Amino acid sequence: MSKKLLGLIIIAATVLGGFILFDPDYIGEPQIPESVPVDASTEASRCSYFASHGWEVEEISAKDITIPSEFSGEYESYAALQDKQGMPLREYAGKAGKLYVYEVQNYSPDESKMLAELLVCNDTAIASLVYSDNGSGKQLAVN
Repeated sequence: MSKKLLGLIIIAATVLGGFILFDPDYIGEPQIPESVPVDASTEASRCSYFASHGWEVEEISAKDITIPSEFSGEYESYAALQDKQGMPLREYAGKAGKLYVYEVQNYSPDESKMLAELLVCNDTAIASLVYSDNGSGKQLAVN
């Protein structure tokens, strides 16, 4: 091994070590953003939540649900998306909630109807998602 190559390897290792030393979270699992409570006590506050992220919505249904006590399969994927958005879904496992469904008014790729949902527990938004209703599987984070 040439001295030049060895020197480059040492420099690269030093730089990586510096990143790890000054930011231990640099390597490893992505950090989940801290959840900030989102008021969802009224229809206006729920629509305002979507509007704050650029979505114009109109409520089309609401139903009572129970959040699973343990997440697996598709619900685990849904929970992972909520983690990335900083939504506190996991904190409400096993609790009763209300699922609000909205039609998105300002986004329609490929002429497909888009829906938005907001899961609410104790007047707090705990999960949200925008998705295509045509079964294409297109799902978008709200924020």
